[in-house]
Amino acid sequence: MGKVVVGLSGGVDSSVAAATLHQQGRDVIGLTLWLMKGKGQCCSEGMVDAAQLCEELNIPYHVVDTRDLFEEKIVNYLVDGYSRGVTPLPCSQCNRSVKFGPMLDYARNELGADTIATGHYARITHNLETGRYELRRAVDRTKDQSYFLYDLTQEQLGATQFPLGEKTKVQTREIATQLGLHTAEKPESQDLCLIEQHGSMQAFLDKYLASKPGEIVDTKGQVLGQHTGIHHYTIGQRRGLGIAAPAPLYVVALDVARNQVVVGERDSVHQPYCSVDRVNWVSIQAPDEPISVAVQIRYRSPAVAATVFPLTDGSVKLVFAEPQFSVSPGQAAVWYDDDERVLGGGLIRPFAQSDEH
Repeated sequence: MGKVVVGLSGGVDSSVAAATLHQQGRDVIGLTLWLMKGKGQCCSEGMVDAAQLCEELNIPYHVVDTRDLFEEKIVNYLVDGYSRGVTPLPCSQCNRSVKFGPMLDYARNELGADTIATGHYARITHNLETGRYELRRAVDRTKDQSYFLYDLTQEQLGATQFPLGEKTKVQTREIATQLGLHTAEKPESQDLCLIEQHGSMQAFLDKYLASKPGEIVDTKGQVLGQHTGIHHYTIGQRRGLGIAAPAPLYVVALDVARNQVVVGERDSVHQPYCSVDRVNWVSIQAPDEPISVAVQIRYRSPAVAATVFPLTDGSVKLVFAEPQFSVSPGQAAVWYDDDERVLGGGLIRPFAQSDEH
């Protein structure tokens, strides 16, 4: 059946993915990408747990130093985005450019393997009629991670396995316990790896961006207070504004040119549409006509009805059936059919650019 290289973070999910394939008689090789120094689930602690797992399974273990690549593709990407007043989503970018791509290259060129696997909760199927690999939601919808995987290429999907795609999180824990894996009771990682290392996104950003205080204004330009730096705020934010008002206020926009945080009541944070660029059509080829979809604009938000209008420059206009709260530039919009198969996705444009269409 050939070799399979399993990406190991040191957590229970990737541990069970490796152990499951090993039980199936596969020639499994463990691999951890060293993304950054310091404490964190994906770094020093994770490597120790991953190495111990490979000892338990009696399989080879490799660590690949990708810290420079992570700095270039993710850290710089985040800092640049926040400096421009958007809220970047690093995970999809990291999956394509830092994790799956380099892992597949290393597996092929250094380890003689054509297949990789991870502990992600998602599924991949092959459509014999179209010849395309299709990305689908996991069976366990509460753990589904297809939202973060929309940017994977056909080549990457065709060479990837998700052993946990048909399992629930409870089943994964049970398997780990049954196999006596030391990661069986390991707590789940709750934050981005950068947040785990630095304590908060604000602490991370403050290492790279100087705080530039400015005005908090309402939608009519009236000054209501002072902010500590635009990169400390996101669209839809309500807490931490430090403003007393008769009704709750939310961040409506971040005006970098004026160094202002614009706030308004909840209704003003709803958007009827947005434009999305850096689009990747995953399970289907790019359509010529508008299509009806179910779209997620945040990982934890439910999918909502919308229509995707393809544009000539490769971007799309996304029109919601009902205006949506906190549509945040820089975040991913990922659209599904019947709320299961990932059709495509991309990054939400700043609204000034969206309005040009």
